[in-house]
Amino acid sequence: MLGSALVPASAQADDLRDALVSAYETNPTLLAARAQQRATDEDVPIQRAQGLHNVSVTGNHIEFVRVSPNSFTAPERRFQGGVDMTVPVYSGGAVRNGIKAAKERVSAGQADLRGTESSVFSQVVAAYMDVLRTEALATLAGNQVDVLSVNLEATTDRFEIGELTRTDVAQSQSRLAVAQGDFRNAQANLIAARENYIQLVGRAPADLQPPPPLPGLPETVGEAVVTALDSNPDLIAARERADAAGYDSEVAGSGRLPTVGLFANIDYTDYFGTLGGPISSNFTQTETTANAGVQVTIPIFQGGLPAARQRQAYARETAALEQVIATERNVISQVRAAYSSWQASQAVIESSEAAVAAAELSLEGVRAENSIGNRTILDVLNAEQELLSARAQLVTARRNAYVAGFTVLAAMGKAEARDLNLDTGGLLYDPEINAKRARRALFDWQRDPEPAAKSTRTVDIPAPDAMIGPPDESGDVTNQ
Repeated sequence: MLGSALVPASAQADDLRDALVSAYETNPTLLAARAQQRATDEDVPIQRAQGLHNVSVTGNHIEFVRVSPNSFTAPERRFQGGVDMTVPVYSGGAVRNGIKAAKERVSAGQADLRGTESSVFSQVVAAYMDVLRTEALATLAGNQVDVLSVNLEATTDRFEIGELTRTDVAQSQSRLAVAQGDFRNAQANLIAARENYIQLVGRAPADLQPPPPLPGLPETVGEAVVTALDSNPDLIAARERADAAGYDSEVAGSGRLPTVGLFANIDYTDYFGTLGGPISSNFTQTETTANAGVQVTIPIFQGGLPAARQRQAYARETAALEQVIATERNVISQVRAAYSSWQASQAVIESSEAAVAAAELSLEGVRAENSIGNRTILDVLNAEQELLSARAQLVTARRNAYVAGFTVLAAMGKAEARDLNLDTGGLLYDPEINAKRARRALFDWQRDPEPAAKSTRTVDIPAPDAMIGPPDESGDVTNQ
């Protein structure tokens, strides 16, 4: 439902889906997390390699420049080469459990990547809504300056003909000065919001459209918590790490057990006819030897090293289990707080809409009464300020409601690219593809392309200004 809601019905300037797609493709935090996950994928073949056979070739050539005078048969030179192979047969379960632990950490890393993706999207949504909010607040502040400027002119004119006092003029001047300061602050906040947007999305905001609704929000907080306990990526990652820590404990305990391995080697030696000196014809100048066998190593005493390693692993496993509960608590707290904030913001929206309607009606009446002398200029100024405050509260409440609602979805594990239908024709990034590739890789010389950053830089993006409005025909942004 959310995915379909984020698909634009027609071509627009910049909508929320565009911002999320841009962040998905170019955000450096997200791209770095993917690269880190690819590094984690390699732990599986690294652990597996310890249980596979090892083949090596060695060779050396020696010139015996000076030999013992009592050695009449010493050769003058020698070439020796050989092939050695070792095959681990049994290692006390260290390799098997090490591979299992690595696979669990790969799964944990994939969950972490989901969490990073969801976190980046949450930041983008907040930045998007912050730009819309600060644009609206700056517009309200600018309109207030215009209204109070006109009000000051009218008050001055009425003062000059004796209808009002200098106190009325001073009150109007004071309110205008405050409004001008508020407008400057609103402009500064707008620039900061646009800079944050550029940092996360990688491009400047241009005529942002209102965001789509957020369907799929749970009916109750209990439903949200149940979904989060099952799908929250941070909690899934914590559980996977606890499982990996359990396998680490098994690996640590394997240090007490014997190891068994097979070995075989072939060696070739050539003395180049120099072995034996004067009687070299009595010696074979080349020889080939081969041997094979089984090697068993039984630990007897290692100074308490295996026991210390296992105690250490048990302690880390306990910490991982406690971290699962800590993450679970955090998820529950986050979901409940975000859900409460979302509900509160919805209530604030309703009350603010009523307040705006009432303040508009009140201002209209106060102005009418002021025109016939039943209300003072201060009453008009207060009514205008009340309307401005109500409108600002409504704008902020709408922003807070949307961000809180998206936070609820993120905590539930339902705010990732696969949930938001962000596929723009290309395939979404699937970390399992690289994980499978890493598990299949056996060739020692298999390499990836040279490392290079793929995220976009923002150094060439012009510094944003506080202008508000759609682009005109020249491409410049008009001020409203």
